[in-house]
Amino acid sequence: MAVFSTDVAVRWSDMDIYGHVNNARVVTLLEEARTELLFSEGARRGARTLANGVVVVELLVRYQQPVLYSARPVRVRLWVNELRAASFVLHYAVAGTDGDAVTARTQLAPYDTEARRPRRLMPAEREFLATFHSDQADA
Repeated sequence: MAVFSTDVAVRWSDMDIYGHVNNARVVTLLEEARTELLFSEGARRGARTLANGVVVVELLVRYQQPVLYSARPVRVRLWVNELRAASFVLHYAVAGTDGDAVTARTQLAPYDTEARRPRRLMPAEREFLATFHSDQADA
């Protein structure tokens, strides 16, 4: 199984009153990692059409320890767990100070912005996503 890893910057303004990254800002970190995989890496590997539209169908986030602000970016690992005809599931692991601070999953669907409806995965998209596929929910 190939896991995609990327570093995402944590901003000072991401912290809440308790001194750790606010839960809503953690979701933004996941989004930034996801767009790096699907749009940037996807374009590099021939799946440019993913950037035309992908919508979140479902989001589940498990906070296992606080994500703390640091001048260094946080490492996020992503992999595909389920790959269907018109949707796929991405899993995430956000590195913390002692193991994974956050694990998450999103069910995503490619989206036709002109027709305003979900669409099926194209062969190049499916091939790209299959590169990061694992049957395991946790890596």
